[in-house]
Amino acid sequence: MRNIYKNPILYYIAVPVIVGLWPLLVWAIYLPNAQKDVEEQMEQYKLAEPTMMEILTLEPDRLEFADANETAAEFTYGEAIDRIASLCRIPPSKYNLSSAMVMTTRGQKSQSASVDLKDVDIRKFARFFSMMQLRWPNLQCERLKLSKKQNLPDNDMWDVDIELKYYY
Repeated sequence: MRNIYKNPILYYIAVPVIVGLWPLLVWAIYLPNAQKDVEEQMEQYKLAEPTMMEILTLEPDRLEFADANETAAEFTYGEAIDRIASLCRIPPSKYNLSSAMVMTTRGQKSQSASVDLKDVDIRKFARFFSMMQLRWPNLQCERLKLSKKQNLPDNDMWDVDIELKYYY
């Protein structure tokens, strides 16, 4: 078996045959599969397009996040919370933000913050929280506490305490 590498037939005949079969393999197998995949992707896009247009008409605010040039280079909790809260129609009097200094541990920079939302509808909170997570993927929720307001009939207002950590 060791002598097969010393045999010139391997280099003069077998290698060119294998190299010659490669374009035939691409033409016969890979190209039709790629065309079929493209057609399937186009069909999926046609099915998803009405849903995308419906989302666009129901929530045009999502387009604001599409422009990457509009975002600041550095993440700051103040700007992030203010922006998302205003999009979710949460007035500044209903939230409190306190952030810590930027810390470096094991070469990783991070910053913690605490956000307290008072008397917030659960739908507004859910939208607020999902928009924060969608907009800044490096933002992680360390702790979340929901407290329903008591002593009021038919009240769906909540107090929310969130501890966040952003990794730079």
